[in-house]
Amino acid sequence: MAPAEYSLRLQRGITGGFAPPTPSAIFTLTRPLNHDQLNITSAIREIGTPSLADAAPKSIQHDDETDALVDELHGILKEIPRESPPGSEDIYGMDLSIAWGSQDLMWQNGGPSGCSGGKSSVQATDEDKAKFKRAVEIVEKLVGEAA
Repeated sequence: MAPAEYSLRLQRGITGGFAPPTPSAIFTLTRPLNHDQLNITSAIREIGTPSLADAAPKSIQHDDETDALVDELHGILKEIPRESPPGSEDIYGMDLSIAWGSQDLMWQNGGPSGCSGGKSSVQATDEDKAKFKRAVEIVEKLVGEAA
């Protein structure tokens, strides 16, 4: 069952190196405790622009379909690994980060400041990569429903 309260963030653009990564998009989804709405904010950087532009916050009704998607996402994140040390390497190879926070799970890949180009002692299997790709698809579907 989907947690009653959670926060979720998807960031495109997490790999860096000498300079920190420059995100091209950040999507944040939150479901406050005792609310039936999922609040969504988007910040997208258009090609050739120096910074992210905020879009107006939107909300979607939290219904059975949303619960099913969030349950699936929550289950995936409980199973797949994170790089170690945090921020060392993009082990999923998608230049994407997901951060999830709820009472029962704190999960983030890509580290708080992106990936610096180091080597992770943990590597994702092909199965892990497929699950992460599905997790990204779920977040994109939820964000798309608010468009």
